[in-house]
Amino acid sequence: MEGMIMPIIIGTVIGLIIGFIIAKVLEKNKASLILKSAKKQASNTLREAKIDAEALKKDKILQAKEKFIELKSEHEKVILGRDKKVSEAEKRIREKESKAAQELDKNSKLSKSLDSKIADYDYRIEFLDKKRKESEKTHKRQVEQLEVISGLSADEAKKELVESLKEEAKTDAMGFIQDKIEEAKLTAQQEAKKIVLSTIQRIGVEQTVENCVSVFNLESDDVKGRIIGREGRNIRALESATGVEIIVDDTPEAIILSCFDPVRREIARLSLHKLVTDGRIHPARIEEIVAKTEKEIGQEIIEVGKRTVIDLGIHGLHPELVKVVGRMKYRSSYGQNLLQHSREVANLCALMAAELGINPKVAKRAGLLHDIGKVPDTESELPHALLGMEWAQKYGEKPDVCNAIGAHHDEIEMKSLFAPIVQVCDAISGARPGARRQVLDSYIQRLKDLEDIAFGYTGVQKAYAIQAGRELRVIVASEKVDDLKASELSFNISQKIQNDMTYPGQVRVTVIRETRAVNIAK
Repeated sequence: MEGMIMPIIIGTVIGLIIGFIIAKVLEKNKASLILKSAKKQASNTLREAKIDAEALKKDKILQAKEKFIELKSEHEKVILGRDKKVSEAEKRIREKESKAAQELDKNSKLSKSLDSKIADYDYRIEFLDKKRKESEKTHKRQVEQLEVISGLSADEAKKELVESLKEEAKTDAMGFIQDKIEEAKLTAQQEAKKIVLSTIQRIGVEQTVENCVSVFNLESDDVKGRIIGREGRNIRALESATGVEIIVDDTPEAIILSCFDPVRREIARLSLHKLVTDGRIHPARIEEIVAKTEKEIGQEIIEVGKRTVIDLGIHGLHPELVKVVGRMKYRSSYGQNLLQHSREVANLCALMAAELGINPKVAKRAGLLHDIGKVPDTESELPHALLGMEWAQKYGEKPDVCNAIGAHHDEIEMKSLFAPIVQVCDAISGARPGARRQVLDSYIQRLKDLEDIAFGYTGVQKAYAIQAGRELRVIVASEKVDDLKASELSFNISQKIQNDMTYPGQVRVTVIRETRAVNIAK
């Protein structure tokens, strides 16, 4: 078996070697054929590329020649355009040169004509100077002749003429001014009446007169004994704590509280109401209730002030002035409630200011504050208008408002339109029927006493007490009293009034001395 296998293996190996050799020979022949084919294709491609390159070269040469021809034609066009412009410029220059030559000729001709005209004008000016001098000499001779005839020099005649013209113009001007003044007075009076009547009609308020007593009603007369207390100690403690006189009489179921200060009267009334309601009435309890009521009234005063300024639309008022406004509720002037009066004056001022075309807010502010000097915390010797002005200045009010407060009774000079408006509206509010209560006999007697004091001095012809006795006007004879004596008389009368009379506020004494020259034209 082994002898048979070996030849087979050898035969197989030999066959494989022969096959490998044959495959290599065939592969080599095939590679040579492929190489020949590639060489042939490369030669064909090279030949075609040369042909295409030649064609492309000819085409590019053709395009370059065409571009050159095109650029050459454009360059020639540019050169031709420049040559044309140069020729046109040369033509214009030649034309300008010819015109300049012509102008030069004309100017030379004009200069010659101007020289001749100047010479002619010089001759005429010289001739006119001669004529002017001759006319001046003639005028001077005529003036001298007129001076000889009239007996006056030219300056004197001019002065007389000017004086006569001045007098004539002054007379005409005075007549014109007088007519305009009369016309303005008539118009002003009509407009003022119209404004005042319109303002009064638009503000209508109820008037109530306040008394100096309050009536405290009781449920039964048995409470009177408890209020009086043992040996009167309760009523004495109440009067001492409140400063109010308490009158317990036979009036059934009523006690009378008497005091000029409405705040203290109100404190006493509220304290009595609390004590009677509580039932515990003794001195210690009275003092406690009165102190508590005073705090409540103080708080109510602030609330009343705030409500008032809010209702009137007044902003930025100092808290102290708000408190003063609230305190007005418990003050009265000749029986008229001061807060109600001030509110009415504020509304009147606003309406009147709006009619006159000035700021109604400032006028309303001045109207509300005009009587704040009537509610001082402490006694003051100043008139209420000046005291109120000091407070307004202290708490930052504007100068117009301060002046209106201080001048509404003529204590100081009025410096703005708001001052007379406040003065007029104050008078309107106080003059309403039923607004104020005064004893007529004493009022008339006080006016008569003022006038009698003035008549007690020599040289006094007439005396009038005006403005509710706030001013005394004295008319003296000019031949008996000179200016120096008039001033002395005013001082003496004021001193006598101050020493002999009792009056609220202050009294102004005005002495009037008048000299009249009267002639009658027939």
